[in-house]
Formats: sequence, C-alpha cells, structure tokens
Amino acid sequence: MERTLSALSLRHSSRRAWGIVAVAAVGWLIAYNLIQTLAHWLTYRVLGFAEGSQAGEALAFFLYDVPKILLLLSGMIFGISVLRSFFGPERTRALLGGKREGIGNALAAGLGVLTPFCSCSAVPLFIGFVEAGIPLGVTFSFLIAAPMVNEVALAMLFGMFGWQVALLYLVAGMSVAILSGIVIGRLRLERYVEDFVWQIKGGGGAVAGETPTWAERFAFAWENTREIVGKVWLYVVIGIAIGAGIHGYVPEEALSGILGREAWWSVPAGVILGVPLYSNAAGVIPVVQALMAKGAALGTVLAFMMAVVALSLPEMIILRRVLKPQLIAVFIGVVAVGIMMVGYLFNLVMG
Repeated sequence: MERTLSALSLRHSSRRAWGIVAVAAVGWLIAYNLIQTLAHWLTYRVLGFAEGSQAGEALAFFLYDVPKILLLLSGMIFGISVLRSFFGPERTRALLGGKREGIGNALAAGLGVLTPFCSCSAVPLFIGFVEAGIPLGVTFSFLIAAPMVNEVALAMLFGMFGWQVALLYLVAGMSVAILSGIVIGRLRLERYVEDFVWQIKGGGGAVAGETPTWAERFAFAWENTREIVGKVWLYVVIGIAIGAGIHGYVPEEALSGILGREAWWSVPAGVILGVPLYSNAAGVIPVVQALMAKGAALGTVLAFMMAVVALSLPEMIILRRVLKPQLIAVFIGVVAVGIMMVGYLFNLVMG
C-alpha cells in the first residue's frame, strides 16, 4: 500500500513539474517574440530618440539584445542541465576511458560541448581524468571543447546569426579540440604534467543512488540555470553595452582595416588580441555581432572569439598548478594554430 501511494505521489509530482515547465516555455516564447517590438517602442517612442541616429541605434541594440540573450541563455542552460542530470562526473570520466585515439578525442570533445565546465573546474577535472587513466590527448580534447563550444555560445550565435553560423562554429570548435588533442597525445608530453598529479590514488567508485525523478531533474536544472545566469549576467550586460557602442559609434572603416577580409594578418592578429582579453562566451559574442555588423570577416571574428574563450589567461594560470610551462606552451601553440586555420577557412568559404 505504501509503495503504491509513493508511486502515485511521484507521478503526481512529475506531472506537476512538467506542467510548470510547459507554462514557463510558453511564457518564454511570448517574451522572446515581443522583445524587438518593445525595444523599438522604448527607444523611439518613449525615450524620443531619432530613428537612424547613432545614439538611438546603440540604445535599441542594447535594449533588444540584453533580454534576448538572457532568455536564450536561460533556456539553453536549462535544457542542457536537464541532459546533464543523466551524466555525473564519474560517468563522464568512465565514458572517456579506454577509447582508441581519434574516437576517444571525438567523444571527449562531444562531452565537452554537453558539459560546459568553467575554467575554475579545469584542475579537478584534469586530475580526475588522469586518475581514471584517460590519455593526455583525450583529456585535452575535453578541456579545449568545454570552454570553446558551450551552450552559451551556441545559443547566442543561433539567436544572432542563425543556425548555419552556429553549426559552423560547433563543427569548427570540435575540430580544433579533436585535432589539438590528437597532436598533443602523439607528442607524448606526459613528463610535463606535474608529478603530484600522477601520484593521486583513486578513492573508489561512487555508490549508485536512486534514479532522480523528473521533478528532481527540473529542480536541478532550475538551480543550475539560476546559478550560472547569476554569475554571467553582468558579463552579458557589459559585453552587449560594448557591442552597442561599436554598433552605434565605431566607424566601419576602422574595424575593417583590422579585421577585414583583405588583411591577411587579421586572423593571427585576432587570435593574439583575444588571448589577454579574458571574457566568457556571454560577454564576447555581443562584441562579435557588432564587429561583423561593421564589416569584419566571419572567420577572423570567430578566431578572435575562440581565442578569448579557449586560451584565456585565467585558465592558463589555473592549469599551471597541474601542468609544467612546456606543456602549457605546447597547448597554447597547438590550439592557436588550429584556431587560425579555422579563421582562414571560414574567410575563404564565406568570402
């Protein structure tokens, strides 16, 4: 009898959770479709800016993109978080162990896309992967893909440029992660991992718990979404504000001279400029949008964006705790070359 009542309670809880999510999804769609009209009305009717003016264009850009990106970000993180509720860290590491070169790198890059760990997670993840016996090159494929291609970047690119550009970014980012991991793996650089990493002993397997209910998965996704958006919303606002300023005020000629299609050096320049300019994807993509609106080449701008999120100085500093400088230098060099190849390829294809 108690078991029957418990099962009925779980079903009721799941139905209620699905109902709340369905209502929230409808509200999300309504809000998303009203943003542009509301931004235009606020800018030109309520605040009285002249249509076509620099200030009006910049403000309309800002008022439209901030809620749009936050909505896209929230929706995508929620969906990915529900998916992540099926894959704990131990299971993620288990899936990567014992795979052949190439297959393991591809699987690691794919998991890196689906499990958007931030750079502060780089050290424990690296140690955990080494502890599980995962090859060094496969581990790097994961560590490259996780920050470079994530739900934030994909959601924002999809919303700003359409599915074609988002798909190109996904394919390019995964290609860089896979090929870079293969190269690093073949160089046999294990000796440049700090000694203490190899000395860490496994702590035994985790005890399998009960399968979460849908209500619990949705609750996890909501908390994860609230936490991530709470951490990045300021980056979104700052990034979009910079993008709005570029969109409204920066002359097209000034940007096309640096990141234009005709400058052969623009791709490596974009990569070099991107490394010290630390941001997350939420902060850099609005700037990418404004740069492209001013005539910058897609491949050059994507190379700049990838360098910002995949070769950030904070992540390199964190990784120094587990990697010797020689391996960090190889990592930066291999990834930078891969990003530049992607930039030149995109410029050639899209030119």
